[in-house]
Amino acid sequence: MLQYSPAARAARNNGCRPVVIEDGSVTYQCNEALRSGVLEAVEAIKPQDRPSGLGPRLVAQGLLGERDLERARAAKREMGCMLGEALVRLGLVAENHVATALCDELGVGFASKEDFPEDPLILEHFPEQFLLNHHVVPLSVSDDVMAFAASKPQDAFLRKALHLATRKQIELRLGLTADIDAALERYVEIEDEGELDSLSTFDVNDTEFVEHLKDLASEAPVIQRVNQIIQRSLDIEASDVHLEQFDDGLHLRYRIDGVLQEASQITDSNLSAAIVSRIKLLANLNIAERRLPQDGRIMMRVKGHELDLRVSTLPTVHGEGIVMRVLDRESIRLDLADMGFSDDTFASYKELLKRPHGVLLLTGPTGSGKTTTLYASLSNMDSDSMKVITVEDPVEYQLHGINQIPVHSQIGLTFARALRSILRQDPDIIMIGEMRDTETAQIAVQSALTGHLVLSTLHTNTAAGAITRLEDMGVERFLITAAVNGVLAQRLVRKLCPDCKTAVDLPPEVLKKTGLEPFMASGSQTIFESAGCETCKHTGYRGRMAIHELFVLDSTIQRAVLDGADAQKLREHARARGMRTLYEDGLRKVAMGLSSLDEVLRVTQDQSEEAGDDLDAA
Repeated sequence: MLQYSPAARAARNNGCRPVVIEDGSVTYQCNEALRSGVLEAVEAIKPQDRPSGLGPRLVAQGLLGERDLERARAAKREMGCMLGEALVRLGLVAENHVATALCDELGVGFASKEDFPEDPLILEHFPEQFLLNHHVVPLSVSDDVMAFAASKPQDAFLRKALHLATRKQIELRLGLTADIDAALERYVEIEDEGELDSLSTFDVNDTEFVEHLKDLASEAPVIQRVNQIIQRSLDIEASDVHLEQFDDGLHLRYRIDGVLQEASQITDSNLSAAIVSRIKLLANLNIAERRLPQDGRIMMRVKGHELDLRVSTLPTVHGEGIVMRVLDRESIRLDLADMGFSDDTFASYKELLKRPHGVLLLTGPTGSGKTTTLYASLSNMDSDSMKVITVEDPVEYQLHGINQIPVHSQIGLTFARALRSILRQDPDIIMIGEMRDTETAQIAVQSALTGHLVLSTLHTNTAAGAITRLEDMGVERFLITAAVNGVLAQRLVRKLCPDCKTAVDLPPEVLKKTGLEPFMASGSQTIFESAGCETCKHTGYRGRMAIHELFVLDSTIQRAVLDGADAQKLREHARARGMRTLYEDGLRKVAMGLSSLDEVLRVTQDQSEEAGDDLDAA
């Protein structure tokens, strides 16, 4: 229903025609000047049923339900924050949707990532701490107007303070928290605070020191810095965050696509203890214990993503170092077809998964994607018709329809003990997170011999090496041949950035020496190399994929195992039976233009050292 003011009604009553203009207002154009005061009447007309307020706007757009809105309002009251912040923290609405609705509600512009200057705007006599505390970043400046990006552009105090400090008209735009944090991280240094400087005055064994650390860890600058670190890891898709203490402070590094990269900022040494304490508090670790390693876990939602952070602390000569493994539950791919299998390897691996009993092992170093492949294998199973039970340390991702048991060594729930109990639960498929000891290996083999399919991981360099590793763990060779169906070795190689990869032609002798020749198309000598661009941050690579080596224990291999063949002999027998090694599977990826020869050589150096030397000589 529309409402008209007396002026608007007068205009309409005197033969004026309403015309809607671009901004939504209505202009009344009169056919003739019947009265001197009514040539043109302008009136902004708003529907009464137009939703007002951030929450109702999101509900009207179908982005939020009424029940979730009430949850967010309750959380807002508990946390003492804005409604939009509560919605994002709870993961109910994406931050960009909140930003769009908030800009519409407040009538302010939006500051995208591209609007932030690469180089800092120099503000003379302006306290940088103010920018950090109020989450605001300068965007541009002119003679009369200065534009800022702020997380709370509706803050009247902020606008007034900026006006008094700059003596200019202030334009506040709404910026995403992550973008503001990234900008502040680039060019804002946290000034030393007297309270932080007092760290050195406390005795390390004093209980007051512990309480002081707790207080410091709860300070806004420390909380913001830790949040920046975690949010940044999500933005750049880092798998691990390394915080390492040296004599010049706390160094921050991210592992991206399997390679450690130094962050642009090194935290002031006075903040090191407070930041470490903050992370330990979030992980429910003992902040008073700084002499022993500790392990913990942080569960949190960031930008609508449910993050699982595995925290490990390690005492060093300069203080505690922290490594956080970042597990983004929403980004995990659980489709075997997305695991990077070559067609022949994929077909053979699926056949092994179809067997009703036996042991199927996955091998590789830490961080090679073994657990992800195991999860994808389990998701390929029919959990409706089969009972699947897993024993993990810890449970990394929760799978629907699968019984997952976390190991608790502190209370005596080890892999071996859990396995004994599992066998009384009538399982069809058992997944063991890792074979760590003789007892676990022997129970797994016995389970396979009694009609169960057992999936597990093992730390060996090659697939054939898993056989000798089992023997070292006390499993007899005749039991290995009877129980083990196959072994899948896996590595992760970086994929070439599709936006900047460049083609190069290799001489025929190099193709032959490196082993590429059999995998190249007829007459082709072209492969691709990394170049580097803005998209891949000048690394030349973006994302990773797996290369595989599948060792199947057929009758010929079983006889070789019983005859006492070592890992090298078993590998030779398997290659004669058609097995592709990790290096050869990597070469297939190179021939397809998915990765580079240098990257494959880097990852499979233990298997391709001679080929790498030949390439360097060429």
